[in-house]
Amino acid sequence: TAHALFEAQVDRTPDAIALTWQGGALTYRELDGRANQLAHCLVGLGITANTPVCVYLERSPEMIVALLGILKAGGAYVPMDPGYPRERQAHVLKDTQATVVLTQSTLVASLPDQDLHTLCLDTDWPIVAGEPSARPHTAVATGQLAYLIYTSGSTGKPKGVMIEHRALVHYTTAAATVYAISPADRIAQFSSISFDASVEEIFPTLTRGATLSLRRSSTLEPP
Repeated sequence: TAHALFEAQVDRTPDAIALTWQGGALTYRELDGRANQLAHCLVGLGITANTPVCVYLERSPEMIVALLGILKAGGAYVPMDPGYPRERQAHVLKDTQATVVLTQSTLVASLPDQDLHTLCLDTDWPIVAGEPSARPHTAVATGQLAYLIYTSGSTGKPKGVMIEHRALVHYTTAAATVYAISPADRIAQFSSISFDASVEEIFPTLTRGATLSLRRSSTLEPP
């Protein structure tokens, strides 16, 4: 599974820097611990195999923790970029029938459907931090869903594409090999998580001991 590849890298280089952003950094051990705490919390909320969990977060360390935590819990993450149209977000929520959304306090009011269990990974983090930092004992098979990503909808309504762990693992391994990613590399994460290019930025990096650098949208705009 994708998170098992990440965990193997954590065991190899626990003190290496896994994640950087403006003003902070997390080691592989720290990132793993936070993702484990979130996974335990999600299991307590009833998340199990193939359960969709929406990720409605700005690019941040919490976003990466959310992706890993959902996978560790056995669920499938559903990316929802806050910058995308509200109609699209409403369609994704209705189509997936997700009941849990990981978000942040500044975004809750903009959710199209308020009848959801929202867990804010900023203000609600003390709740998550009360969970164990040890890896959860969840059985995740290679044929289970890792994530659901929606098409652009250029020919009608956006359509959900279901990606299994085996596919994510094959792609992650191939991309890491082709790009010869090593622990010496620093790789920018700038694609929207609602765009599948983000997968190529995140998972090959975090399974080869490199550092994922989260870029603010403003730094990517032309002067």
